[in-house]
Amino acid sequence: MKLLLLGRNGQVGWELQRSLAPLGELIALERQGDAGGQGLCGDLSRLDELARTVRALRPDVIVNAAAHTAVDKAESEPEQARLLNALAPQVLAREAAQTGALLVHYSTDYVFDGSGSAARTETEATAPLSVYGGSKLEGEQLIQASGCRHLTFRTSWVYAARGGNFARTMLRLAAERDALNVIDDQVGAPTGADLLADVTAHAIRVVQGAPAGPRRDELLGLYHLVASGHTSWHAYASFVIEWARAAGQPIRVAPEAIRPIPTADYPTPAQRPLNSRLATDKLQQAFGLQLPDWQQGVSRMLTEILGR
Repeated sequence: MKLLLLGRNGQVGWELQRSLAPLGELIALERQGDAGGQGLCGDLSRLDELARTVRALRPDVIVNAAAHTAVDKAESEPEQARLLNALAPQVLAREAAQTGALLVHYSTDYVFDGSGSAARTETEATAPLSVYGGSKLEGEQLIQASGCRHLTFRTSWVYAARGGNFARTMLRLAAERDALNVIDDQVGAPTGADLLADVTAHAIRVVQGAPAGPRRDELLGLYHLVASGHTSWHAYASFVIEWARAAGQPIRVAPEAIRPIPTADYPTPAQRPLNSRLATDKLQQAFGLQLPDWQQGVSRMLTEILGR
């Protein structure tokens, strides 16, 4: 099996390099170009070159882990967000449809309006609140319209031990300040890039290993993929800080000084959904999985970044 990975140096892409490698020949590209000098293009903004790269490689599987993820910045550059999050996936889907390749793509809880308190299923109505959410939804729709074989995974609150993340920020601030204000009316599931990568590899293995026919076709389509359970940003921050305190890290802020605040007190250019709960029953049943609680992944990440 030949696999093409785009966005290899992002949080999810970095983990995908590990999880996809055992499946076959893996060609992993980054935006800056082709380090191997083969004229390959991993830049989603260069649509023609991107298409030529897929045609030249003729992969069995295309995994697109690249995207415009600067949510607030997207409000001021909607054309760029649409190019990377909608038009580039459309090109990949078109090429996949022509060759029969499987396209794996990642989307977001931002396609919903965040109303209510129930976990959203894959069939519920979408209503993005931001340019970012709208561009990701259009990407989903263009992939679906292409008729290509695809797996689209909606996820939320993604983190990784590599690079910056919410937990690192909270730990730094907790060591510097006497008090912290953290939003408590946005609810979701912190989801590790390693979990996304491992589930992706498992799903690819199942789909590609299934005999051609209705059963394999039933496995294709849209899924929600997040860790089990849910929490608020405030409770997430408290969990991280207290875990670090128990591990002997220098923490200045007292537990009672981690103060909950509403989203209205922390305005941002892009509106965030308050309810980011995503139901994962469809994914777990289709692929025989049990997704771990969010605390398990966050604890593992903290162990890694704190060296314990």
